[in-house]
Amino acid sequence: MRILVLGATGYLGGHVVERLRARPGTQLLVGGRSPDADVAVDLARGGPRELAEALAGAAPAVVVNCAGATGGDAVTLAEVNARGPAALCAALREAAPAARLVHLGSAAEYGPGTPGLRVRESDPAGPVGPYGATKLAGTVAVTASGLDAVVLRVGNPVGPGAPPTGLPGRVAALLGEAGRDPDATLRLGDLSAHRDFVDVRDVAAAAELAATAVGPLPPLLNIGGGEAVPVRELVRRLATAAGFRGRITEAGGGGSARSAQVSWQCSDISAARDALGWRPTHGLDVSVAALWAARAVRSPRPEGVPAP
Repeated sequence: MRILVLGATGYLGGHVVERLRARPGTQLLVGGRSPDADVAVDLARGGPRELAEALAGAAPAVVVNCAGATGGDAVTLAEVNARGPAALCAALREAAPAARLVHLGSAAEYGPGTPGLRVRESDPAGPVGPYGATKLAGTVAVTASGLDAVVLRVGNPVGPGAPPTGLPGRVAALLGEAGRDPDATLRLGDLSAHRDFVDVRDVAAAAELAATAVGPLPPLLNIGGGEAVPVRELVRRLATAAGFRGRITEAGGGGSARSAQVSWQCSDISAARDALGWRPTHGLDVSVAALWAARAVRSPRPEGVPAP
């Protein structure tokens, strides 16, 4: 099976590539702006005709789109998260209408959850900021494309290689700087929010299953841990894995605006179990330990950031 992965230099994309590369019978192609890419594509700026020509030459049976921006201004987010998927869908309709598209969305598209409840794919989306809004626009482009397509709405990924643009990677970096100094103090923002953490390797497994499943799939599938965990608990477990002996303080109002607006996120993942036979296999302690162990070995670029 010929599978093209876009966004392979990002956190999620790197793990998806690693997973698919180990799959027997898979001919893996990597698309992007890097000179080393097998297929030269630029979703943020390339036109549908240009993208179609590149896709026609690659002739993929499946395209897995992991490209996405998690930070930057609203224009950057819109170019990568909204325009990119729309242009990709237009190009696929022209060049490879029979190909399956697996697109990685985000649980941020749902917006604030109701404490104690898991959000389902049929529940309304209500993102609170540019990131969630642009990811939702990309999802709408994919689900309305008429293609054989599925969007995997991913929770908060954690695990080996987590970038410093996200809280797990940022805290790991701070812990690495602090070492085992008992007098060290980590000053963080409000950690009271609940998040649905999912191991990045489980996300890659879901992408593989979606790419290779026989027959049509639902347009949306939640990919998460299925439980809401206090962010404070994630930080505590990461500090334990690091052997941190200092103090952790929470400065009131020091968290992100999104954390203040979205105090609860938790996904119902039963549809992914039914459609793909998927379920998370890495517990949070395992994910945190792998993140800490790999922090000095692997340092991927944030998704959506071009190679130098």
